Amino acid sequence: MPKLPNKEFRAMVPLLREKGFYESEEPKKISWPEYNLSQIEDAYESLTFIRDSVDKAEYLNTEGKTGRPLTDPKSLAKAVLLCEELGLTERSAQGWLKILGPFLGIYEALDDRTIGEAYNKPEVLYILKQIFDESKTSDGKLSGDGTGLETSRKQNYEGSKDYGEYMTSIIDSREIVQAFDISGQQECRAMHNLVEQVHGDSLRLDAGFNDRKLVAKMYRLGMKPYVFPRKNNNLNGHLAWKLMYTELFLDVMQWLTEYHIRSHAESFHSSFKSRNKLLVKRRPICQLTQITARIILHNRRRLSYFNKLAKAS
Repeated sequence: MPKLPNKEFRAMVPLLREKGFYESEEPKKISWPEYNLSQIEDAYESLTFIRDSVDKAEYLNTEGKTGRPLTDPKSLAKAVLLCEELGLTERSAQGWLKILGPFLGIYEALDDRTIGEAYNKPEVLYILKQIFDESKTSDGKLSGDGTGLETSRKQNYEGSKDYGEYMTSIIDSREIVQAFDISGQQECRAMHNLVEQVHGDSLRLDAGFNDRKLVAKMYRLGMKPYVFPRKNNNLNGHLAWKLMYTELFLDVMQWLTEYHIRSHAESFHSSFKSRNKLLVKRRPICQLTQITARIILHNRRRLSYFNKLAKAS
């Protein structure tokens, strides 16, 4: 068997990060009148989605539990989604629900404390998990990345890397979230679990996920791996590892064209954090509920955008 060109491969890797290696692209122009109109339509679509998707969901049967009667879990789930869609505090949401409640199908009075406690209800999280699973689609071109979620303003500064929470996610090329993890695991370990929850033709990851076992797992699950190399990598190893980096060595630009679809993962994390307020919840279930609601609403906006593009074409 001929010797693999490991020395030449390691010499090539640093060149992939040099400036000027890629051709620049012209930014898209924005039509502001059309953008403003779409924002108005988006608000109506979002409220309709909240009402209809929660109404379709099932909820846990809590009959027989002792204590105070539970407020309708669907009303609580709608209230949580409304808070995250409009960026409301619980106290502001109490007032807005007097106006928007009937449209959403909420006919009971919810005070700020009830809305706040809704984030910690397993019944609400159960409904949101159903909506997340039922409302997402995938084009099969997957990318993964991790990012810190700020819990205070000082964490927005570039010099501060001490994030309050960390999220690892997998999205498709339309920036629709397929799976995510906020358990606090190191991102590469979290990715080992996430890849088992998604279906796709290929998966792109940066050098932080440069793990031979992970590449082998992706290959076994039927996903073609694109994991950015480190300068000390060799081509030797599992067939998936060997094929992945041999393709890179033989046709650099073709491999990088596919790999850099991963930029959508970074774009998603950037827009997700800029659109939403700081992560204010502290209890684990509350945090998971808040992030799940935000991701559901993000996916709805992206799917709506691409559905409109499909109708226009």
